[in-house]
Amino acid sequence: MFSKTCKYGIRAVLFLAVNTDKNKKIGVIEIAERLEVPRHFLGKVLQVLKKEGLISSIKGPGGGFYLSKENRKANIEDIVECLDGPSLLNACVLGLPNCSDENPCPLHFQAYACRHGLQYQLRHQSIDELARKIRREEIRI
Repeated sequence: MFSKTCKYGIRAVLFLAVNTDKNKKIGVIEIAERLEVPRHFLGKVLQVLKKEGLISSIKGPGGGFYLSKENRKANIEDIVECLDGPSLLNACVLGLPNCSDENPCPLHFQAYACRHGLQYQLRHQSIDELARKIRREEIRI
Protein backbone atom coordinates (compact mmCIF):
# COMPACT_ATOMS: atom_id res chain seq x y z
CA MET A 1 0.00 0.00 0.00
CA PHE A 2 2.73 2.47 0.95
CA SER A 3 5.68 3.22 -1.32
CA LYS A 4 9.15 1.99 -0.42
CA THR A 5 10.04 5.61 0.34
CA CYS A 6 7.18 5.85 2.81
CA LYS A 7 7.96 2.51 4.46
CA TYR A 8 11.60 3.51 4.97
CA GLY A 9 10.51 6.92 6.25
CA ILE A 10 8.12 5.50 8.83
CA ARG A 11 10.71 3.00 10.04
CA ALA A 12 13.43 5.66 10.23
CA VAL A 13 11.25 8.09 12.19
CA LEU A 14 10.30 5.36 14.66
CA PHE A 15 13.96 4.31 14.96
CA LEU A 16 14.88 7.92 15.74
CA ALA A 17 12.04 8.16 18.25
CA VAL A 18 13.39 5.18 20.17
CA ASN A 19 17.11 5.93 19.89
CA THR A 20 17.59 9.71 19.90
CA ASP A 21 16.85 12.91 21.73
CA LYS A 22 18.14 16.48 21.69
CA ASN A 23 21.46 15.33 23.17
CA LYS A 24 21.86 12.09 21.18
CA LYS A 25 21.90 12.19 17.40
CA ILE A 26 22.46 9.41 14.85
CA GLY A 27 23.93 9.63 11.36
CA VAL A 28 22.33 8.23 8.24
CA ILE A 29 24.92 5.43 7.92
CA GLU A 30 24.06 3.99 11.34
CA ILE A 31 20.32 4.31 10.75
CA ALA A 32 20.60 2.59 7.36
CA GLU A 33 22.73 -0.23 8.79
CA ARG A 34 20.41 -0.83 11.73
CA LEU A 35 17.29 -0.82 9.54
CA GLU A 36 19.06 -2.71 6.74
CA VAL A 37 18.06 -0.23 4.05
CA PRO A 38 20.15 1.50 1.32
CA ARG A 39 21.86 4.49 2.92
CA HIS A 40 21.82 6.82 -0.11
CA PHE A 41 18.10 6.25 -0.61
CA LEU A 42 17.44 6.67 3.11
CA GLY A 43 19.49 9.87 3.14
CA LYS A 44 17.17 11.39 0.54
CA VAL A 45 14.10 10.28 2.51
CA LEU A 46 15.49 11.82 5.72
CA GLN A 47 16.17 15.11 3.94
CA VAL A 48 12.53 15.31 2.81
CA LEU A 49 11.33 14.56 6.34
CA LYS A 50 13.67 17.24 7.72
CA LYS A 51 12.52 19.81 5.17
CA GLU A 52 8.91 19.15 6.18
CA GLY A 53 9.74 19.49 9.88
CA LEU A 54 9.01 15.88 10.84
CA ILE A 55 12.58 15.20 12.04
CA SER A 56 15.46 17.42 13.15
CA SER A 57 19.17 17.40 12.36
CA ILE A 58 22.40 19.17 13.16
CA LYS A 59 25.35 19.28 10.79
CA GLY A 60 28.99 18.85 11.67
CA PRO A 61 30.87 16.98 14.39
CA GLY A 62 28.48 15.48 16.91
CA GLY A 63 25.64 16.09 14.49
CA GLY A 64 23.09 13.78 12.99
CA PHE A 65 19.36 13.19 12.96
CA TYR A 66 17.09 13.18 15.99
CA LEU A 67 13.51 13.82 17.05
CA SER A 68 12.68 16.90 19.08
CA LYS A 69 9.77 17.00 21.52
CA GLU A 70 7.75 18.73 18.81
CA ASN A 71 8.65 16.08 16.19
CA ARG A 72 7.40 13.36 18.53
CA LYS A 73 3.89 14.83 18.49
CA ALA A 74 3.50 14.08 14.78
CA ASN A 75 1.56 11.03 13.68
CA ILE A 76 2.04 8.38 11.03
CA GLU A 77 -0.46 10.10 8.73
CA ASP A 78 1.86 13.14 8.69
CA ILE A 79 4.71 10.94 7.42
CA VAL A 80 2.52 9.20 4.84
CA GLU A 81 1.22 12.51 3.49
CA CYS A 82 4.75 13.94 3.39
CA LEU A 83 6.24 11.03 1.46
CA ASP A 84 3.33 9.56 -0.53
CA GLY A 85 1.03 12.57 -0.73
CA PRO A 86 -2.45 13.15 0.67
CA SER A 87 -4.18 11.31 -2.14
CA LEU A 88 -2.83 7.88 -1.17
CA LEU A 89 -5.58 7.30 1.37
CA ASN A 90 -8.21 8.92 -0.83
CA ALA A 91 -7.38 7.32 -4.18
CA CYS A 92 -9.71 4.89 -5.90
CA VAL A 93 -8.79 1.30 -4.96
CA LEU A 94 -9.19 0.28 -8.61
CA GLY A 95 -7.20 3.27 -9.84
CA LEU A 96 -10.12 4.77 -11.75
CA PRO A 97 -10.12 8.51 -12.33
CA ASN A 98 -12.99 10.59 -10.96
CA CYS A 99 -14.14 7.95 -8.48
CA SER A 100 -16.34 9.59 -5.83
CA ASP A 101 -19.54 9.11 -3.86
CA GLU A 102 -21.40 10.59 -6.83
CA ASN A 103 -19.48 8.52 -9.41
CA PRO A 104 -18.40 5.33 -7.55
CA CYS A 105 -16.32 2.46 -8.84
CA PRO A 106 -17.56 -1.10 -8.09
CA LEU A 107 -15.61 -1.20 -4.77
CA HIS A 108 -15.92 2.45 -3.73
CA PHE A 109 -18.24 2.04 -0.75
CA GLN A 110 -16.69 -1.21 0.46
CA ALA A 111 -13.21 0.34 0.37
CA TYR A 112 -14.40 3.47 2.14
CA ALA A 113 -14.76 1.72 5.51
CA CYS A 114 -11.29 0.17 5.27
CA ARG A 115 -9.68 3.40 4.11
CA HIS A 116 -11.45 5.44 6.78
CA GLY A 117 -10.42 2.99 9.52
CA LEU A 118 -6.79 3.03 8.41
CA GLN A 119 -6.74 6.80 8.17
CA TYR A 120 -8.19 7.06 11.67
CA GLN A 121 -5.49 4.75 13.07
CA LEU A 122 -2.68 6.61 11.29
CA ARG A 123 -4.01 9.96 12.50
CA HIS A 124 -4.50 8.95 16.13
CA GLN A 125 -1.14 7.28 16.84
CA SER A 126 1.61 9.73 17.70
CA ILE A 127 5.24 8.89 17.00
CA ASP A 128 5.87 9.05 20.75
CA GLU A 129 3.08 6.53 21.51
CA LEU A 130 4.48 4.07 18.98
CA ALA A 131 8.02 4.56 20.33
CA ARG A 132 6.80 3.58 23.80
CA LYS A 133 5.27 0.39 22.36
CA ILE A 134 8.56 -0.42 20.60
CA ARG A 135 10.52 0.09 23.83
CA ARG A 136 8.11 -2.25 25.63
CA GLU A 137 8.63 -4.73 22.77
CA GLU A 138 4.92 -4.80 21.96
CA ILE A 139 5.76 -3.96 18.34
CA ARG A 140 8.97 -3.86 16.28
CA ILE A 141 10.43 -1.59 13.64
